[in-house]
Formats: sequence, C-alpha cells, structure tokens
Amino acid sequence: MADNKKPDVTIWHNARCGKSREALALLQGRGVAVTVREYLKEPPSRAEVEGLLDALGGAPADLVRTNEAEFAKAGKKAAALSKKDVAALIAAHPILLQRPVVVCGKKAAIGRPPEKVLKILPGA
Repeated sequence: MADNKKPDVTIWHNARCGKSREALALLQGRGVAVTVREYLKEPPSRAEVEGLLDALGGAPADLVRTNEAEFAKAGKKAAALSKKDVAALIAAHPILLQRPVVVCGKKAAIGRPPEKVLKILPGA
C-alpha cells in the first residue's frame, strides 16, 4: 500500500512581517497544513540554521537580513559570510533571519516574493 502521508511543511514566521503573513496565507489558502515556527520567540540553534542553509542551497548570505542594525554591528561583509558565520549570527540574533522561510521535506525556500515557496511543494 502506498504511503499517502503529506510532507511536513514548516514556515519560519514573523507575524509582524507582511511577506511572512502573505506566505502563510498563501499556503493555508491552498490547503497546506503548516507548522508555524515563530523564530523570534523560539530562536534557532546553530545546527538548525545550518540545516536551513543546506535545504536552501545557494549563498549562505541569502539567509541574512543585512539591513538590520545587528548585522551592521557584527562588522561582517555579506559576500564573505560562510555557513558557520551565518549560523552563529542568526543563532545569536534571530532578527537577522531572512523571512519567511518555508521548509518542505529536504527543500526550503525564502518567500520573497511569497509565491517562491510554492516551488518546493509536492507537485509544483
């Protein structure tokens, strides 16, 4: 018998962010059961951030909100950020996490624009 279990979908969410709210509404509007991770209330560990980076692929700096004051205080250049740098920065300052991030299975997407998250859903 085939396993018809739907994959787990998690959104790393900031309710104050319009793009994050849009992505959540988009997923819910399509009937996707979503686990909401409010990362500012439940900050990620370094290992969790590294897992997000693996699922996203691409440049580690893509996951960092470089326009935040905490990033300027860190004195880093975005282009020079390694996976470990990003994990340490976001674990210490969760506000630096680019949002929203949607994870489905072993894939992830940053929802900027929100429709980008649809590409990682099954059947997309």
